[in-house]
Amino acid sequence: MKRKQVWAFFLAVLLALPCGVSASYADNDPGKVDALTAAGVMIEDIDSALVDADPTTLEIKAKSYLLMEASSGKVLAEKNADEPMQPASITKIMSLLLTMEALDEGKIHLDDTVTCSEHANSMGGSQIWLKVGETMTVNELLKAAAISSANDATVALAEHVAGSEEGFVRLMNERAKELGMENTTFVNCTGFDDPNHRTSARDIALMSRELLKHEKIFDYTTVWMDSLRDGETQLVNTNKLIRFYKGANGLKTGTTDGAGYCLAAAAKRDGMQLIAVNLGSTTTDDRFFSARKLLDYGFANYEITQPELSELSPVKVTHGTAPEVSSVCRADSILLEKGQKSQIKQEVQLAESLEAPVAEGDVIGKVILKIGEETVGECPITAGETVEKRTFLICLRDFLSILTQMK
Repeated sequence: MKRKQVWAFFLAVLLALPCGVSASYADNDPGKVDALTAAGVMIEDIDSALVDADPTTLEIKAKSYLLMEASSGKVLAEKNADEPMQPASITKIMSLLLTMEALDEGKIHLDDTVTCSEHANSMGGSQIWLKVGETMTVNELLKAAAISSANDATVALAEHVAGSEEGFVRLMNERAKELGMENTTFVNCTGFDDPNHRTSARDIALMSRELLKHEKIFDYTTVWMDSLRDGETQLVNTNKLIRFYKGANGLKTGTTDGAGYCLAAAAKRDGMQLIAVNLGSTTTDDRFFSARKLLDYGFANYEITQPELSELSPVKVTHGTAPEVSSVCRADSILLEKGQKSQIKQEVQLAESLEAPVAEGDVIGKVILKIGEETVGECPITAGETVEKRTFLICLRDFLSILTQMK
């Protein structure tokens, strides 16, 4: 193996050891192995001190942070969440999102062969040392970008999707506007420092939420270690929570001189997907433990629950082939503070009668779920079957059917 490949393999082994080590592995900037990695154990228990804690008093060692529940988009904790800051390699969340969308749309394919350009080759920081003219598949480049935060691989993907990094960056900014990312301007697809390259914790949560809708991304963001070039190039996930935090399933680290230590962490437990973003931490330890504290707070105090709805009455149908239609309501899971499920009250708004025809699935009312005066959920009530309008021909058909039965 070449020297850099041997070093990469040695580094991967060091990071996997359950003991204190002294090595460096960071994206865009060198740093020390964090205490989370050195501990070498899976963190499963939630900090009990965070139960019923005031989210405004959480000691989060970051300039900006935000905790979001993904299915509802509800923000559970935040500080300076709209302050534009340099995000470092967290930028790659948008790069990965556009790549996944291009895959879904059939514009590119996982087995496409991508040739490294001089521009992709020129990237510094975290990389897989792509050579000009070297080829890799989209699948391999996704591994490198998502697991090891490789800048050269990210640029190669960008060029494959949009023809150039500049064209790809235009797509990034367009998608940011579509997602409502009001404090974001992308200048590059990797996250290298630039005074005009800015986003916020809230905006990062928004694009992270969108990326998590693509199930395929978990094939990359949940991998702790992998390799390329028939094992010659080792990949180790820059997000140590993947190995050491129960339920962690993403998402992206970021480290530069301008951004400090950043992390967009994602974890799912008991059906609840959380996104924790913290920007501008001073050390790598601070970013991982801050993310863990945010996630712990969310899992300690909230849950996704399935409301139990009472039976609904049928609705009368006038001028129909049947006198009534059944009422169907299937409530989606909702986000609640733990212990609130028993407090849910159900308010039914249902039509008194309907005029035929009524089609199966027609909305005929809704159920409003409340805790006190707060609405915590709504679900539509739909017709359980089709009721046709009674016409002369239908009446004649029914009459003839009765005569036939009387013979």
